[in-house]
Amino acid sequence: MTEPVRTTPLAPEPHAPGTKSGNGPKQTPLEQMGGTTGLVYTALPIVAFVIANASFGLAAAIGTAFGVGLAISVLRLVRKEPLQPALSGLFGVAVAAFVSWKTGSAKGFFLTGIWSNLALGVLFLLSVLVRRPLAGIVWGALNGTGTAWLKDKPSRHYYDIATLALVGVFAARFVVQQWLYDGDRTGWLAVARIAMGYPLLALAFLVVLWAARRSGRRLKALAAKPPTGSV
Repeated sequence: MTEPVRTTPLAPEPHAPGTKSGNGPKQTPLEQMGGTTGLVYTALPIVAFVIANASFGLAAAIGTAFGVGLAISVLRLVRKEPLQPALSGLFGVAVAAFVSWKTGSAKGFFLTGIWSNLALGVLFLLSVLVRRPLAGIVWGALNGTGTAWLKDKPSRHYYDIATLALVGVFAARFVVQQWLYDGDRTGWLAVARIAMGYPLLALAFLVVLWAARRSGRRLKALAAKPPTGSV
């Protein structure tokens, strides 16, 4: 009697770099930040602060900005939308309002954002100098692709370029907004904060996406290449 042929189950094929395993659709970084509505929600407390400050003064502006931020968080909770962007935004509004209250100046509302951009710019620049570009590390963390690219010099170079693009965004924000802050142009500070927020970040993200795709294709090709000396 012939023994039945045993078949060995095929091992699951590894997912390509830049993608996540699993059957569910992968969330984009924009979706992880709360989607397009999240971008609008970010601007609302700033606009409310400037309008209330011009109409009713600093104390009313602080209360209005925080109230709008709180209302957005509640709205997200009711609509079962991602809460993390709303809560981080509410925390940012609270810190900005506190600084504005302590300085006694409406322009103080923007001070933490200005210096945060300087700190982020320095941090991202240092990451390039120590050969650990943060654009690649953050991308890998968001998409679950890890840091295998660090062992590949060309891939690291791609992410160096992407990280420097982000450094440019942070530097531009700091220079322009600090200049407006020194000139007491509170209204224009709000315009600059919104205009140089996600729109500039979206441009830099295109460079990050380019780097991720170039690195992903390269790592995939290297993984498919037979080892040296194999028959």
